[in-house]
Amino acid sequence: MIGVIDVGGGLRGSYGAGVLDACLRKGVHFDYGAGVSAGSANILSYLAGQMGRNYTFYTEYTFRKEYMSLANFLKTKDYLGLDYIYGTLSDDGGEYPIDYDGIMNNPADFAVVATDALTGKPMYYAKKDYQRNDLGFLKGSCCVPVADQPYPYRDHLLFDGALSDPIPYEHCFEAGCDKIVVILTRPRDEVRSNESDLRLAKLLEHKYPVAAENMRNRIPLYQKKLQECFALEKEGKVLIVAPDSIGQMKTLTKDKAAIKDLYVKGFHDADSIWDFVG
Repeated sequence: MIGVIDVGGGLRGSYGAGVLDACLRKGVHFDYGAGVSAGSANILSYLAGQMGRNYTFYTEYTFRKEYMSLANFLKTKDYLGLDYIYGTLSDDGGEYPIDYDGIMNNPADFAVVATDALTGKPMYYAKKDYQRNDLGFLKGSCCVPVADQPYPYRDHLLFDGALSDPIPYEHCFEAGCDKIVVILTRPRDEVRSNESDLRLAKLLEHKYPVAAENMRNRIPLYQKKLQECFALEKEGKVLIVAPDSIGQMKTLTKDKAAIKDLYVKGFHDADSIWDFVG
């Protein structure tokens, strides 16, 4: 069983969208898909067989104030309009609905990773949790702390999955995968600073102290998981696909040219997958 993980990364996720669209174009079928944050949206569109859907979200809808804006934040305390993105646009009758039946008819299962804002523990949502016109678990997985309030879903308050399991390869192996393609949205050798995370943790700690601690440890946890994936790559169990450069792109950088460039880069970098999946 071969799995694929998309780690997300806000608008840098256009790279993963390019990789997965190339897989659809090539007819590559994964038996299991795991996504974190924006990577979850990429995975679901891939499983639905909707090539180009995420590209439209990244390059067109992103620039609408309802999608993400200061106006949103001042009005609702949520910079990202998660109900707009994964409700208004994505539900049946929306501007670009997710193909629910396509996902449910695909034999592959999935895991969308979110973080419980109170306990800091990862939450893994699978196909059995998915009901038509209810992408609440996806909204929770994409809920960026401080930028948005935690998203309420089925008796939980959810934050971005990157706070608890940024590269869920262990979950994929536990689900039965023998080999995994891991899609990163940063160069594999990038050295990251956690200064901004420490500032965000201070803003979180009063209401969500455990999530704040997760925020402080977010980059060290990512680096630990990445090093483990490097070791598994040497054993032939993991293939890492990552951009050689992301320029000045940050998580919420609304630069259309850079977003398109990352998508194209991902589409071409997918060529490394074909031999790995056989």
